[in-house]
Amino acid sequence: MRGASYLAVILISASGAAAVAASPHGGGAVSGDAAAAVDSAAAMDSAAAQRFAGLALKCLHAEYPNHISHTMDSDADALPPHVLNPGFYGCYDWHSDVHGHWLLVRLLRLFPDAPFAPTARSELARSLTAQNIEGEIAYLKRADRASFERPYGLAWLLKLSAELRAWNDSQASEWAGVLQPLEAEAASRLKSWIAKLHYPIRIGEHDQTAFSFGLMWDWAGVAGDAQMRSVLTDAAHRFYHTDHNCPIDYEPSGEDFLSPCLAEADFMRRVLSPPAFSGWLTGFLPGIAPKGSPSRLQPAVVTDRADPKLAHIDGLNLSRAWMLEGIAHGLERGDIRVEPLRALATRHREAALPAVTGEHYEGGHWLGTFAVYLTSQAGIE
Repeated sequence: MRGASYLAVILISASGAAAVAASPHGGGAVSGDAAAAVDSAAAMDSAAAQRFAGLALKCLHAEYPNHISHTMDSDADALPPHVLNPGFYGCYDWHSDVHGHWLLVRLLRLFPDAPFAPTARSELARSLTAQNIEGEIAYLKRADRASFERPYGLAWLLKLSAELRAWNDSQASEWAGVLQPLEAEAASRLKSWIAKLHYPIRIGEHDQTAFSFGLMWDWAGVAGDAQMRSVLTDAAHRFYHTDHNCPIDYEPSGEDFLSPCLAEADFMRRVLSPPAFSGWLTGFLPGIAPKGSPSRLQPAVVTDRADPKLAHIDGLNLSRAWMLEGIAHGLERGDIRVEPLRALATRHREAALPAVTGEHYEGGHWLGTFAVYLTSQAGIE
């Protein structure tokens, strides 16, 4: 594996996962809570966790550079990021800061005694205060901000909340309670918007609906929000159920970090039963895992990692990897597509993980999240 110097991935069996969870190794042992959080097929090592945590810690409260999407009605609205968004003002933009918080919570669940843990807890506590969250809610509720961070950032906010809810930790429970009013506001906004949305958004960047729907679906399962599940099930049938022959050969576009075709399939495997998903996938992506010949879906090429948009392609390879794994996970046992899909996922994983170094802030402020989402199998629980 070319990225061995950057990331070690430990393959373990189901019994191995339990053994690691119960092991007494200090500083890098996977927690018992993590045994439930991570699929038994793969887990990160502590060195990789330390590296990815460092990427988030570097930017979580770094206010500048900052790219804000902010409508101003007067000079009074020209305020610095930490005033506009007191909870989530770092990591270049709001959504990256939110999912940087998720990254740290996720890694703390998996490696509670790691060297980065005290600093990570301190930084999370600095953000997740009642006063800061009240400021975030006040910002959201202004009339001209109805579309703020919709759906991508709000979906990641729900994913952060889900991670806190699922973590058996007293401090996490406290943070989850603090975050709950903002969680409720985000969920309410998304439900209302989805009900009014007449067409899906099929692009490879933030506005795409399918990927965010997957995050929302997973949150609803943890939060016990049957209404959200109902809204998303309805959206799946309205937007995607009759789709067929997705033009995956046209992907990627030059600045994608999400695959429109694979993200849709990764969402639908959540909604449909394995037999129903198997039939749907046959019509939707008939050539995704051809028998006896290599797939044309190969890792995408990154030409300039110092360019903030061209660096998106590293994220595309990471997200393709977890989506391919998710699609394989959603199929019935014995389906001949499972192994080719997993082989494609491995190819994308190996192409992308070595690039998650933080050398360039353009990728360093967000790619760690995608690496953790992939390697901890956050979408398959």
